[in-house]
Amino acid sequence: MSTNALYADLSIYYDLMCTDIDYSAQSHCIQRLHQIFGNQKKQHLDLACGTGAHIRYFLNQAYISTGLDLHPAMLAQAQVRCPEADFILQDMSDFNIGTHFDLITCFLYSLHYNQGIEKLRTCFDSIYNALNPGGIFCFNWVDKYKINNKHFVKHHLTYENALFTFCSRWYYSGQGEMQALRLSIEKAHPDHTYLWQDEHPMVAMGIQELNDFLQPHFEVHLFEHDYDKIVPWDQVSGNAIFVCIKS
Repeated sequence: MSTNALYADLSIYYDLMCTDIDYSAQSHCIQRLHQIFGNQKKQHLDLACGTGAHIRYFLNQAYISTGLDLHPAMLAQAQVRCPEADFILQDMSDFNIGTHFDLITCFLYSLHYNQGIEKLRTCFDSIYNALNPGGIFCFNWVDKYKINNKHFVKHHLTYENALFTFCSRWYYSGQGEMQALRLSIEKAHPDHTYLWQDEHPMVAMGIQELNDFLQPHFEVHLFEHDYDKIVPWDQVSGNAIFVCIKS
Protein backbone atom coordinates (compact mmCIF):
# COMPACT_ATOMS: atom_id res chain seq x y z
CA MET A 1 0.00 0.00 0.00
CA SER A 2 1.37 3.44 -0.89
CA THR A 3 2.04 6.19 1.63
CA ASN A 4 -0.89 8.28 0.46
CA ALA A 5 -3.21 5.29 0.42
CA LEU A 6 -2.50 4.54 4.06
CA TYR A 7 -3.56 7.96 5.22
CA ALA A 8 -6.46 8.20 2.78
CA ASP A 9 -7.88 4.83 3.79
CA LEU A 10 -7.10 5.04 7.50
CA SER A 11 -7.56 8.73 8.21
CA ILE A 12 -10.46 7.79 10.46
CA TYR A 13 -7.90 6.05 12.72
CA TYR A 14 -5.29 8.81 12.67
CA ASP A 15 -6.39 10.32 15.98
CA LEU A 16 -6.35 6.86 17.56
CA MET A 17 -2.81 6.35 16.31
CA CYS A 18 -1.83 9.63 17.99
CA THR A 19 -3.83 9.18 21.18
CA ASP A 20 -0.71 9.12 23.40
CA ILE A 21 0.47 12.52 22.12
CA ASP A 22 0.09 15.46 24.53
CA TYR A 23 -1.16 18.05 22.05
CA SER A 24 -1.83 20.53 24.84
CA ALA A 25 1.74 20.45 26.20
CA GLN A 26 3.26 20.67 22.71
CA SER A 27 1.07 23.60 21.70
CA HIS A 28 1.63 25.44 24.97
CA CYS A 29 5.42 25.05 24.69
CA ILE A 30 5.50 26.53 21.18
CA GLN A 31 3.21 29.36 22.29
CA ARG A 32 5.72 30.16 25.06
CA LEU A 33 8.58 30.13 22.56
CA HIS A 34 6.56 32.40 20.31
CA GLN A 35 6.05 34.83 23.19
CA ILE A 36 9.81 34.87 23.82
CA PHE A 37 11.10 35.09 20.24
CA GLY A 38 8.14 36.28 18.16
CA ASN A 39 6.70 39.61 17.09
CA GLN A 40 3.75 39.39 19.54
CA LYS A 41 1.21 38.92 16.75
CA LYS A 42 -0.95 35.83 16.26
CA GLN A 43 -1.40 35.00 12.59
CA HIS A 44 -0.58 31.26 12.62
CA LEU A 45 0.01 28.56 9.99
CA ASP A 46 0.37 24.87 10.87
CA LEU A 47 2.07 22.77 8.18
CA ALA A 48 1.06 19.10 7.84
CA CYS A 49 -1.78 19.91 10.22
CA GLY A 50 -3.46 16.49 10.01
CA THR A 51 -6.83 16.51 11.74
CA GLY A 52 -6.21 19.88 13.41
CA ALA A 53 -5.51 18.72 16.96
CA HIS A 54 -2.74 21.28 17.53
CA ILE A 55 -4.69 24.05 15.82
CA ARG A 56 -7.52 23.57 18.31
CA TYR A 57 -5.20 24.63 21.14
CA PHE A 58 -3.91 27.66 19.23
CA LEU A 59 -7.44 28.81 18.48
CA ASN A 60 -8.25 28.51 22.17
CA GLN A 61 -5.44 31.02 22.84
CA ALA A 62 -6.82 33.57 20.35
CA TYR A 63 -4.51 32.71 17.46
CA ILE A 64 -5.87 33.18 13.95
CA SER A 65 -4.96 29.78 12.56
CA THR A 66 -4.69 28.22 9.12
CA GLY A 67 -3.91 24.57 8.49
CA LEU A 68 -2.16 23.11 5.45
CA ASP A 69 -2.06 19.44 4.55
CA LEU A 70 -1.78 17.19 1.51
CA HIS A 71 -4.61 14.83 2.50
CA PRO A 72 -8.25 15.86 1.90
CA ALA A 73 -9.62 13.33 4.39
CA MET A 74 -7.45 14.80 7.14
CA LEU A 75 -8.52 18.33 6.30
CA ALA A 76 -12.19 17.35 6.35
CA GLN A 77 -11.82 16.13 9.93
CA ALA A 78 -9.78 19.20 10.87
CA GLN A 79 -12.54 21.49 9.60
CA VAL A 80 -15.07 19.73 11.82
CA ARG A 81 -12.77 20.02 14.85
CA CYS A 82 -11.86 23.67 14.12
CA PRO A 83 -14.70 25.30 12.16
CA GLU A 84 -13.33 28.80 12.77
CA ALA A 85 -9.97 28.01 11.12
CA ASP A 86 -9.05 28.01 7.43
CA PHE A 87 -7.67 24.86 5.83
CA ILE A 88 -5.74 24.60 2.59
CA LEU A 89 -4.93 21.58 0.44
CA GLN A 90 -1.32 22.10 -0.63
CA ASP A 91 2.08 20.44 -0.47
CA MET A 92 4.29 22.04 2.19
CA SER A 93 7.32 21.40 -0.04
CA ASP A 94 6.25 24.30 -2.25
CA PHE A 95 3.26 26.27 -0.98
CA ASN A 96 1.91 29.74 -1.68
CA ILE A 97 -1.10 30.89 0.31
CA GLY A 98 -1.00 34.61 -0.43
CA THR A 99 -1.10 35.47 3.28
CA HIS A 100 1.71 36.22 5.71
CA PHE A 101 2.08 34.73 9.17
CA ASP A 102 3.69 35.55 12.49
CA LEU A 103 4.12 31.93 13.55
CA ILE A 104 4.50 28.85 11.37
CA THR A 105 4.57 25.44 13.07
CA CYS A 106 5.20 21.88 11.98
CA PHE A 107 4.68 19.24 14.67
CA LEU A 108 5.29 15.50 15.01
CA TYR A 109 8.48 15.46 12.91
CA SER A 110 6.31 16.10 9.86
CA LEU A 111 8.91 18.33 8.21
CA HIS A 112 10.75 15.07 7.42
CA TYR A 113 8.01 14.29 4.88
CA ASN A 114 9.79 16.52 2.36
CA GLN A 115 11.14 14.15 -0.25
CA GLY A 116 14.84 14.95 -0.24
CA ILE A 117 17.15 17.88 0.47
CA GLU A 118 16.02 19.96 -2.51
CA LYS A 119 12.37 19.60 -1.48
CA LEU A 120 13.36 20.64 2.03
CA ARG A 121 15.13 23.67 0.59
CA THR A 122 12.03 24.80 -1.35
CA CYS A 123 9.93 24.18 1.76
CA PHE A 124 12.14 26.55 3.77
CA ASP A 125 11.97 29.09 0.94
CA SER A 126 8.16 28.94 1.05
CA ILE A 127 8.20 29.31 4.84
CA TYR A 128 10.57 32.28 4.70
CA ASN A 129 8.41 34.01 2.09
CA ALA A 130 5.25 33.37 4.13
CA LEU A 131 6.59 34.85 7.39
CA ASN A 132 6.05 38.43 8.46
CA PRO A 133 9.12 40.39 9.63
CA GLY A 134 10.08 39.05 13.03
CA GLY A 135 7.97 35.94 12.45
CA ILE A 136 9.20 32.54 13.62
CA PHE A 137 9.07 28.97 12.41
CA CYS A 138 9.03 26.16 15.00
CA PHE A 139 9.43 22.44 14.32
CA ASN A 140 10.96 19.29 15.78
CA TRP A 141 13.63 17.13 14.13
CA VAL A 142 15.31 13.76 14.59
CA ASP A 143 19.04 13.46 13.90
CA LYS A 144 19.73 10.72 11.34
CA TYR A 145 23.03 9.88 13.03
CA LYS A 146 21.31 9.14 16.36
CA ILE A 147 18.55 6.82 15.10
CA ASN A 148 18.44 3.39 16.73
CA ASN A 149 16.89 1.11 14.10
CA LYS A 150 15.81 -1.36 16.78
CA HIS A 151 13.84 1.17 18.82
CA PHE A 152 10.07 1.41 18.37
CA VAL A 153 7.03 2.81 20.15
CA LYS A 154 3.78 0.90 20.50
CA HIS A 155 0.43 1.45 22.16
CA HIS A 156 -2.92 -0.35 22.33
CA LEU A 157 -6.51 0.76 22.71
CA THR A 158 -10.01 -0.55 22.21
CA TYR A 159 -12.31 1.16 19.72
CA GLU A 160 -15.52 -0.02 18.03
CA ASN A 161 -15.25 -3.46 19.67
CA ALA A 162 -11.76 -4.04 18.26
CA LEU A 163 -8.30 -3.98 19.82
CA PHE A 164 -5.95 -1.67 17.95
CA THR A 165 -2.17 -1.90 18.13
CA PHE A 166 -0.19 1.00 16.70
CA CYS A 167 3.56 0.69 16.19
CA SER A 168 6.09 3.09 14.67
CA ARG A 169 9.86 3.20 14.29
CA TRP A 170 12.54 5.21 12.54
CA TYR A 171 15.00 3.48 10.22
CA TYR A 172 18.19 4.89 8.70
CA SER A 173 20.53 2.80 6.55
CA GLY A 174 23.57 4.77 7.60
CA GLN A 175 24.04 6.70 4.38
CA GLY A 176 22.17 9.05 2.06
CA GLU A 177 19.61 11.81 2.49
CA MET A 178 16.57 9.63 3.16
CA GLN A 179 15.39 7.66 6.17
CA ALA A 180 12.10 5.87 6.79
CA LEU A 181 9.21 5.97 9.20
CA ARG A 182 7.79 2.45 9.46
CA LEU A 183 4.20 2.17 10.65
CA SER A 184 1.88 -0.70 11.38
CA ILE A 185 -1.74 -0.75 12.51
CA GLU A 186 -3.35 -3.96 13.70
CA LYS A 187 -7.12 -4.17 14.21
CA ALA A 188 -8.06 -7.35 16.07
CA HIS A 189 -11.59 -8.73 16.36
CA PRO A 190 -12.38 -11.98 18.23
CA ASP A 191 -12.55 -13.94 14.97
CA HIS A 192 -10.27 -12.05 12.57
CA THR A 193 -7.45 -9.51 12.43
CA TYR A 194 -6.58 -6.81 9.90
CA LEU A 195 -3.02 -5.53 9.51
CA TRP A 196 -1.84 -2.44 7.65
CA GLN A 197 1.87 -1.78 7.19
CA ASP A 198 3.57 1.09 5.46
CA GLU A 199 6.97 2.74 5.10
CA HIS A 200 7.15 6.49 4.63
CA PRO A 201 10.29 7.87 2.96
CA MET A 202 11.54 10.85 4.98
CA VAL A 203 14.34 13.34 4.40
CA ALA A 204 17.33 12.73 6.68
CA MET A 205 19.86 15.19 8.07
CA GLY A 206 21.85 15.69 11.25
CA ILE A 207 20.78 18.44 13.65
CA GLN A 208 24.01 20.39 13.25
CA GLU A 209 23.81 20.03 9.46
CA LEU A 210 20.25 21.32 9.47
CA ASN A 211 21.26 24.23 11.69
CA ASP A 212 23.91 25.22 9.12
CA PHE A 213 21.40 24.67 6.31
CA LEU A 214 19.00 27.22 7.87
CA GLN A 215 21.54 29.90 8.78
CA PRO A 216 21.47 31.99 5.57
CA HIS A 217 17.83 32.99 6.10
CA PHE A 218 17.07 32.46 9.78
CA GLU A 219 18.42 33.17 13.23
CA VAL A 220 18.24 29.67 14.71
CA HIS A 221 17.81 28.62 18.34
CA LEU A 222 17.89 24.95 19.38
CA PHE A 223 16.12 23.46 22.38
CA GLU A 224 15.84 20.05 23.98
CA HIS A 225 12.90 17.99 22.77
CA ASP A 226 11.06 18.55 26.05
CA TYR A 227 7.67 20.22 25.92
CA ASP A 228 7.43 20.62 29.71
CA LYS A 229 10.36 23.03 30.00
CA ILE A 230 12.46 25.23 27.75
CA VAL A 231 16.07 24.02 27.88
CA PRO A 232 18.84 24.65 25.31
CA TRP A 233 19.77 21.62 23.21
CA ASP A 234 22.67 19.73 24.80
CA GLN A 235 24.30 18.98 21.40
CA VAL A 236 24.16 15.28 22.27
CA SER A 237 20.53 14.13 22.14
CA GLY A 238 19.08 12.97 18.84
CA ASN A 239 15.98 15.17 18.92
CA ALA A 240 15.63 18.94 19.00
CA ILE A 241 13.09 21.74 18.76
CA PHE A 242 14.09 24.41 16.26
CA VAL A 243 13.04 28.05 16.61
CA CYS A 244 13.86 29.96 13.42
CA ILE A 245 13.45 33.74 13.36
CA LYS A 246 13.12 35.42 9.99
CA SER A 247 16.23 37.56 9.60
